[in-house]
Amino acid sequence: QVQLVESGGGLVQVGGSLRLSCAVSGRIFSLYTMEWYRQAPGKQRELVASVTSTGTTNYPDSVKDRFTISRDNAKNTVYLQMNSLKPEDTAVYYCNAQLRLTGRSSFTYYWGQGTQVTVSS
Repeated sequence: QVQLVESGGGLVQVGGSLRLSCAVSGRIFSLYTMEWYRQAPGKQRELVASVTSTGTTNYPDSVKDRFTISRDNAKNTVYLQMNSLKPEDTAVYYCNAQLRLTGRSSFTYYWGQGTQVTVSS
């Protein structure tokens, strides 16, 4: 019913930049908070950025001032601009969307399949 398709991952050198995209499709009535998480090998999944439906953003200290989350509500797409990348940013990045399906009264969370980001030194 709902698909989250991520793109934009890859291999980049230290100090480089990448832009991730996550397009949400399906029978969506409303799209609420959208988030990016990452999971490095042997570590727990962690939140790296969130944006509400009204544009309020939030970041952990580890990525603040380097990562920027944004969304295009007309396209049901969320972006993550990552600058000044470090080796410790290497992880699989996942998109998460809080949404309400057409015909439903409550919201649900959906995950993308993940995209690999590798920062080489």
